[in-house]
Amino acid sequence: MSSAQSDSSRNVTFVRPAKFFISDFSNIPHAKYYYVFLSLVYVVTVLGNSFIMCIIYLTRRLHTAKYIAVFHLALSDLCGSSALIPKIIDMFLFDHQDISYEACLTNMFFVYHFMNLQSLTLLALAYDRLVAICFPLHYHAIVTKPAMFLIIGVMWIVSVTVFSALVGLVNRISFCRSNVLNSYFCDYAPICKLACNDISINIMMGKISYGLLICTPLILIIISYFCISVALLKIAHGADRIKAIKTCSSHLILVAMFYLPILCNVLASVTTPLHPNVQIINNSLAQTIPLMLNPIIYTLKTEEVMQSIKDLYKRSKVNTTRERKLKCSRINLK
Repeated sequence: MSSAQSDSSRNVTFVRPAKFFISDFSNIPHAKYYYVFLSLVYVVTVLGNSFIMCIIYLTRRLHTAKYIAVFHLALSDLCGSSALIPKIIDMFLFDHQDISYEACLTNMFFVYHFMNLQSLTLLALAYDRLVAICFPLHYHAIVTKPAMFLIIGVMWIVSVTVFSALVGLVNRISFCRSNVLNSYFCDYAPICKLACNDISINIMMGKISYGLLICTPLILIIISYFCISVALLKIAHGADRIKAIKTCSSHLILVAMFYLPILCNVLASVTTPLHPNVQIINNSLAQTIPLMLNPIIYTLKTEEVMQSIKDLYKRSKVNTTRERKLKCSRINLK
């Protein structure tokens, strides 16, 4: 009997659609203007994050462990936005809402992977601030460039492993109801809702991934800032305390911009059933607007970055003046 059951379990065939259809807003006039807005958000995101990456690359004094993490955050923002927004624009602005099964899983992996890297990089920056304020004398010995590269490498390994497993589990879902996804990208939860077989493992893995890679970094960031607050209270001079708070302000704003929209969307969906249109707008804005604002916040709120921009501008101005003088002297010699 047991052998017959095992043979039947081996012979189970999973029904997979050749394509998924990503649904759009329902009954909203002029919805395409929203996707035009997202196009503008994407352009600003690309320019802003590319700018901050160039500044860090070109400025020698920013070649530190902290700014390696900032560079990685900008890279994650750029890649995360590129994994999401161009596909949304192509689907809804140019009416290409059909997506192949394989392309859907690939899109899901990259959107989740880079979103997770943003979360983990914010944790790495919190660790940097924790050591800088709580152990200032040992900061340069603890937070080194090799250590930061190692942290980033571990982030990538963990993220790729977890989301490869999560996306791989979609292959055990049998789709026999519909191929229409009520979302704006190949989202994991809407795909699981289309299943007609047991998906308890998929649900468990989804909860583990969310808890491990989104909730856990936030909890650790909160704990790190509690320790930082205790350390700041021990600082005798008010000027030193204000200076220490300023070094944390830009990071705190980034943390708030990344996590608050996600938490608000989760709480809203749990407490009150949201209309699908509202869910699409809330989730898409939560995933795109912080990526656009991150480089702006770091540029305006960090004195080192602002000073580096000024120095690069002065240097380029001096080089331009020299080139003009050389051209004039060559013309006079002729």
